[in-house]
Amino acid sequence: MILDQMVADAHGALVRAVPEHMLSTGELLTANQGAAEVLRGGGLVAFPTETVYGLGADAENPAAVARIFAVKGRPADHPLIVHIATPDQILHWAREIPTMAWHLARRYWPGPLTLILRRASCVPDIVTGGQDTVGLRVPDHPLALALLKVFGGGIAAPSANRFGRVSPTTAAHVREELGDAMDLILDGGPCHVGIESTILDLSGHQPRLLRPGAITLAEIEAVLKQPIAQPGNEAPRVPGMLRSHYAPKTPVCLIPPAYLEAEVRWHLGQGQRVAVLSRIALLLPDACLWKGMPDYPAGWARELYARLRALDVQCFDYILIEAPPIGADWQAVRDRLERAASAHPISSPRSSRGISAPFGEVGDHSVN
Repeated sequence: MILDQMVADAHGALVRAVPEHMLSTGELLTANQGAAEVLRGGGLVAFPTETVYGLGADAENPAAVARIFAVKGRPADHPLIVHIATPDQILHWAREIPTMAWHLARRYWPGPLTLILRRASCVPDIVTGGQDTVGLRVPDHPLALALLKVFGGGIAAPSANRFGRVSPTTAAHVREELGDAMDLILDGGPCHVGIESTILDLSGHQPRLLRPGAITLAEIEAVLKQPIAQPGNEAPRVPGMLRSHYAPKTPVCLIPPAYLEAEVRWHLGQGQRVAVLSRIALLLPDACLWKGMPDYPAGWARELYARLRALDVQCFDYILIEAPPIGADWQAVRDRLERAASAHPISSPRSSRGISAPFGEVGDHSVN
């Protein structure tokens, strides 16, 4: 593909095609000039990060940010994460910045860690959902970083999908779901992490983990050399924390490994078409589609959303998923699976065995 070729996709959105091999800094900056102009004009740009594709707007333009909420169908009180180019830009977006924020930024940025800090006066209310805090992170993707450097400001960006649905990990996912509403889509290939960032609240007296992600609780505690609290009712609202979230239209059922094969056969006995995602291979009838998943959490996270999207268009009655192990390394994957399964409660012999509530479930406080 030609680096700076601009083409119109089937929805009419402009797509910049970018080769997946590593590009020079100069080439990346050139590729993002058009995207930066779209942002400066109040437009929406879908762009890749290491986690998922983001739906971006100028974070200091309330009218542009309002378009994000309209396109996603996102409630207005749900805050957005502001993506920045370098850690020193924290000073523009936040106040009363604790020393631990700088320690974590030096260790994990660019990377899949969002820090919740006290907001500066420049941050529009629409970005924070009216709260006194703002979420900041530096993404770890060459296209995203080049775009941020060329643009020069912060980009407010949730995942580029309809509210509550499966996050996109390729540009094709964005085109399928939001293409007619995009001014520009930057195609940077598949996301290599595949699930949303870890969110850590540093706005209070003690750091709190608000959303699990690729950077684990243990890794954060090792840097800060202190324990991290769990979210409570007074914690700030953050993205992705509704009980039901990250969900395909097809009902998802999360099954402990020991019961998976019996659960599949029960559904087939009801005359239902089912698909299975699991680490263990199963000998199943032809009426069931089985897809193997990696046996390590990073691999599972990288493939999960793409697999759910691919199965969702095949008209299955249910997607049955082997519940991953319980443990710190699998916490983020289990959180996404438990929220996806909560969208369509299922009554079956084994669907609720051994399955816990999603991380941070604290009644009506948790939000997207």
